[in-house]
Amino acid sequence: MEYAVRHGILRQNPLPKGKGSGGGAPKVAQAIDKRSLLNPEQVTALLDWIGKRPRRGLIYRAFFATLCYAGLRPEEAVALHVSDATLPETGWGEFIVHDARSEVGSQWTDSGKPHDDRDLKGRAEGDTRAVPIHPDLVTFLREIIDRYKLKPTDLLFPGENGGMLAGSLFRRVWDNAREAVLQPHEYKSPAGKRVYDCRHTCLTAWLNKRIPQAQVAEWAGNSVLILLATYARCIAGQRDNYLKEMYDIRYVPESV
Repeated sequence: MEYAVRHGILRQNPLPKGKGSGGGAPKVAQAIDKRSLLNPEQVTALLDWIGKRPRRGLIYRAFFATLCYAGLRPEEAVALHVSDATLPETGWGEFIVHDARSEVGSQWTDSGKPHDDRDLKGRAEGDTRAVPIHPDLVTFLREIIDRYKLKPTDLLFPGENGGMLAGSLFRRVWDNAREAVLQPHEYKSPAGKRVYDCRHTCLTAWLNKRIPQAQVAEWAGNSVLILLATYARCIAGQRDNYLKEMYDIRYVPESV
């Protein structure tokens, strides 16, 4: 209803306060399962296997690397155009993320297409955010642009006929990669089971590299509150320091 009001479809929200108008109890972020995260060796092996697939393997490798190395949501990555990426010959690049194309089914969109145009999650209408591009990902992206002769106005990850990359297809590619690369017990585990776990893996890695939480939240398109509520269980490497500080606390009895 609030979306309809913002776009001038409705004059005001007809629902009572507290029912769709932003009232009621605040939403609580769902903390992720640490078992769903992939380690760097698994990410490298998965991307390598995907990149070797015939025909469109390089596009899928670059797509999944964008989730694993830049932390984009899948619906943000499929909406990227070539002009949204700054890709120097060497060093770090940058994405300007400004759109999201959620796959909701053609029966639920006005256009009859399976993807719905939306603003960035948690951002004001028309807002953008800048995200750094790892040098390895820069190489992947430059490779597909050259290989498929993509123009600045083209989608960065085009589908079979130049349209939007279909979720059903990239989910199948990801599942096939997990089954081929991971050990049987790992494949059956939550490790990278969902495509969205690539983003979780990236954001957790940033936090564990001691990048300031506010900066990670900015790159991820989250608030610091949501970021910490979601990834608090996965921040590692500080336990020993905390325990040492606690051990140094001594009980000193008051003088009698």
